[in-house]
Amino acid sequence: MGVTCVAQVPVAEGKSVQQTVELLTRKLELLGAEKQGTFCVDCETYHTAASTISSQGQTGKLMYVMHNSEYPLSCFGLFENGPCLIADANFDILMVKLKGFFQNAKANKIESRGTRYQYCDFLVKVGTVTMGPSARGISVEVEYCPCVVANDCWNLLMEFMQSFMGNHTPGIPSVFGTKHDSTYSPGDTMVQYMELFNKIRKQQQVPVAGIR
Repeated sequence: MGVTCVAQVPVAEGKSVQQTVELLTRKLELLGAEKQGTFCVDCETYHTAASTISSQGQTGKLMYVMHNSEYPLSCFGLFENGPCLIADANFDILMVKLKGFFQNAKANKIESRGTRYQYCDFLVKVGTVTMGPSARGISVEVEYCPCVVANDCWNLLMEFMQSFMGNHTPGIPSVFGTKHDSTYSPGDTMVQYMELFNKIRKQQQVPVAGIR
């Protein structure tokens, strides 16, 4: 596990989501990147049960339960601006038993699926973000595998991303600001995906259907 940056890439003008994904992957292949299978990151939203809010007088909270194919035996539980819990895969079963406290907002399930690429010491994942049958956007995840301290490799990460993302290269992720010189962890990647998915949910744009 190295240091990772997760970013959204806008759909190219006059192109569909799928065509933009193909443009990105073609650039990676021209650089010499090789396909290394597929990946999936998914996120389900749970909200505080109404009975809990009314009985305790609390404001409702959202909890995000996430999975990443890179960590098939783990499940991630995140609160916005809160801690990231890393548990085993049985956490999903626990959430069912906690339905009196947290209820699944099934219509809000969102995921990113796509192809993994290896280029020297970089692992790149270009994914189509979907909600239900509709494509909502494009995610790019870039990991610099040999390094575990974000401050030590951000400039290198950015330079590599510019080689195929051009003007859409992202700024430094907010999660890096809290890491300083501490070790980067898988939970930091999931926080970035949570922020990306929430951003895409809030974007009021017409979805592009039928590309899954």
